[in-house]
Amino acid sequence: MNILELHDVSMVYGQVAALRNVSLTVSPGEWVAVMGASGSGKTTLMNIIGCMDRASHGVVILDGEKLSRMAARDLTAIRRDKIGLIFQQFHLVPYLTAVENIMIAQYYHSMADEKEALQALERVGLQHRARHLPRQLSGGEQQRLCIARALINCPKLVLADEPTGNLDEDNQNTVLDLFHRLHAEGSAIIMVTHAPDVAAHAQRVVHLEFGRIVNDAPRAPHGISSGEPDKCAVGNMAK
Repeated sequence: MNILELHDVSMVYGQVAALRNVSLTVSPGEWVAVMGASGSGKTTLMNIIGCMDRASHGVVILDGEKLSRMAARDLTAIRRDKIGLIFQQFHLVPYLTAVENIMIAQYYHSMADEKEALQALERVGLQHRARHLPRQLSGGEQQRLCIARALINCPKLVLADEPTGNLDEDNQNTVLDLFHRLHAEGSAIIMVTHAPDVAAHAQRVVHLEFGRIVNDAPRAPHGISSGEPDKCAVGNMAK
């Protein structure tokens, strides 16, 4: 079973069609990059997949559940339980420490557990920054914190919106290495990026133009094979 299916999905704002009859499938453990110019529909697509917007037309199925007619509170539960979101702008709570930012994600899912949150930080190399506020972390450290936060509840699908867009080359490589580890553990990843060298790490690259998919091509993976996700990736990432 596919982890994600979109069938003839469109999104219309007034007279403007942000997405036009988009069909897309993503298999469990697959890493897909989404590219396109500003205004091509990338953000709209991610918002629909991430249960933050509802498509005007078409069918969206995530992990076997049809999202199209779900109530807003049910979409919130799907997003909380099955999707890990990683943003370019981080969206960390500024007055909470690194470990507390992870614990608040746990709280909205089930129960906060400081020990598990500390383990998640350790696995992205931030155990020594656990008591630091976001403003005391570098951009690369904040992005790694976002990855740990996104994965703490073992999501079925990771959505990453320009996860390296604000990073220098060294931090970009560190974050991409983490994504490779997640992929090796079987996580399905959809990643929006403007950078061809970043997209080259994915198995497939989907190009959008004016709200339509104009190309969907496989790429040779960087030595990583996909597989059915059978365990929580954040719990098995190498240090």
